[in-house]
Amino acid sequence: QLQLVESGGGLVQPGGSLRLSCTGSGVLLDRHVVGWFRQAPGKEREAVSCLGTSGGRTNFADSVKGRFTLSRDNAKNTVYLQMDMLKPGDTAVYYCARGSTFCDATVPVRPDRYNLWGRGTQVTVSS
Repeated sequence: QLQLVESGGGLVQPGGSLRLSCTGSGVLLDRHVVGWFRQAPGKEREAVSCLGTSGGRTNFADSVKGRFTLSRDNAKNTVYLQMDMLKPGDTAVYYCARGSTFCDATVPVRPDRYNLWGRGTQVTVSS
């Protein structure tokens, strides 16, 4: 069964950090673009970032540039989203997804190009 599982969410104070993990089951993440998305209450799902395959191209939403980074651990079949300097506006459910597309800083990240989604992990930034 193909599956993506997110973990690492939680409650953190403004200015704090969290590292989210996206682990694949039945799917080798190093062969696919992996995207991160988030959805806050009452808002539409928005793209946060994506990580390409070989070469490691990335794309970050303007709202998270300079604060969030991506990495892979192929041995663990896991992609990480490191989130630093968190703000209350980052509060949302975060989802990872496998893309049938490519990732590039010049190309918008489109949710409809992602065909396998995890169930999400809650991130709450509050004092």
